[in-house]
Amino acid sequence: MKAITIRILTPDDWQPLLAFERRNRSWFEQHIEPRGEAFYSEQGIQQHIASYLADHAAGRWFPGLVLDAAGAIIGRTNLKDMDVQVGVAELGYRVAQDQVGHGVATAAVTQMKDIASRQCGLQRLHAVVTEVNLASMRVLEKCGFVNMGTVQPEPAHWSGMPLVSYQCVLGPSAA
Repeated sequence: MKAITIRILTPDDWQPLLAFERRNRSWFEQHIEPRGEAFYSEQGIQQHIASYLADHAAGRWFPGLVLDAAGAIIGRTNLKDMDVQVGVAELGYRVAQDQVGHGVATAAVTQMKDIASRQCGLQRLHAVVTEVNLASMRVLEKCGFVNMGTVQPEPAHWSGMPLVSYQCVLGPSAA
């Protein structure tokens, strides 16, 4: 696995994050729900960051950046819809196109399992991927997630494309 660091997004990240998102936009939109045009502007990315940080302050999100050894953004990972009383959250992640196949996603998912368990007190994570995203399915399975089957999203999301649901029970040492 590639050596990475995950840290929480900050307001000062807006410029490198905007550059990262613009550079990888077409790649990401092949795998995740497309964002609106406004997202790819200075104001849009700053609003995005502010929203994520508000949700983090409220205990609902862990908005993470995946950084390489030089501190450059090479991916993003989030715990969203966190419910610490139930002990569950949804894991999301994406990796820059030029980082695919280098173990970045596996390292990020492994670290996020540990963050979810140790820092957030969660006991279970779930994730969804489009049924054509075989690479993400392999990453999740390699990291201990169990395929729970295909689910049909609401038509307004994911372009109505079927999703595969995954779940992982976290132990005392989730890594």
